[in-house]
Amino acid sequence: MKEPAVSADPTQTLAFDTSCHLFSGCGFPAPGLHSFLFEPIFGDANSNVYFNKTMLLALLGSIIIVAVFWAAFARPKVVPGKLQMVAEAGYDFVRRGVVYETIGKKEGEKYVPLVVSLFFFVWMMNLWSIIPVAQFPVTAIISYPAVLAGIVYILWVSLTFKRHGFVGAFKNFTGYDKSLGAVLPLSMTIELFSNLLVRPFTHAVRLFANMFAGHTLLLLFTIASWYMLNGIGIAYSAVSFVMVLVMTAFELFIQAVQAYVFVLLTCSFIQGALAESH
Repeated sequence: MKEPAVSADPTQTLAFDTSCHLFSGCGFPAPGLHSFLFEPIFGDANSNVYFNKTMLLALLGSIIIVAVFWAAFARPKVVPGKLQMVAEAGYDFVRRGVVYETIGKKEGEKYVPLVVSLFFFVWMMNLWSIIPVAQFPVTAIISYPAVLAGIVYILWVSLTFKRHGFVGAFKNFTGYDKSLGAVLPLSMTIELFSNLLVRPFTHAVRLFANMFAGHTLLLLFTIASWYMLNGIGIAYSAVSFVMVLVMTAFELFIQAVQAYVFVLLTCSFIQGALAESH
């Protein structure tokens, strides 16, 4: 049986043997970890310079976001045009629907730029999954969600110490409550572990896992559509292609939801750091 061919082309997302079809004597080239690995566009892993497809998409995504908001607000009008209207709606959704609702207007206003930037960056990185040629969600690589979660974690911890001091921050992280009596040490240990280790881990993994799973399913049905495009298998291929369309629509929804959840949790962490009583 023929093995799936892994392409060295960093622009190829579906790394499989395109000559492999049902009834042609080769097995189904199932997607796997090789579908998430890309050769460098330039440089290599042993040098100081390394640049691959996901880095290119992250860079392009950042440029697109900056360009759109720059074009929308460089010369704002009293009666906004279409681009300014869309940009204002997106900005206002995050500001009012996420930041103000979670942190409050007074405390939250200073964090609006950060949260808006996080929302649109995560959303754009997710959207690459369904954009032709790109066809890969940058956030399906764990390092990107991990860095974003790390930024939020550092902000959350530093704000907690700044607002409450060392003793207050310790109580905040451990959920100190003397009314718990004998179980207080156990409760504090669990809370400390949960807040300082589990919380940032789950913040990153939630985004990564959803994008990784979604992309894998899209790959599965897309490859299956091509693989079964042979003989009587064409009927099965049509069903699989319908699933590609369904999964693409579903991914559009999940991509926006995951961006929303990521910034909602970010605001929740900030609110917890700023709260006077815990």
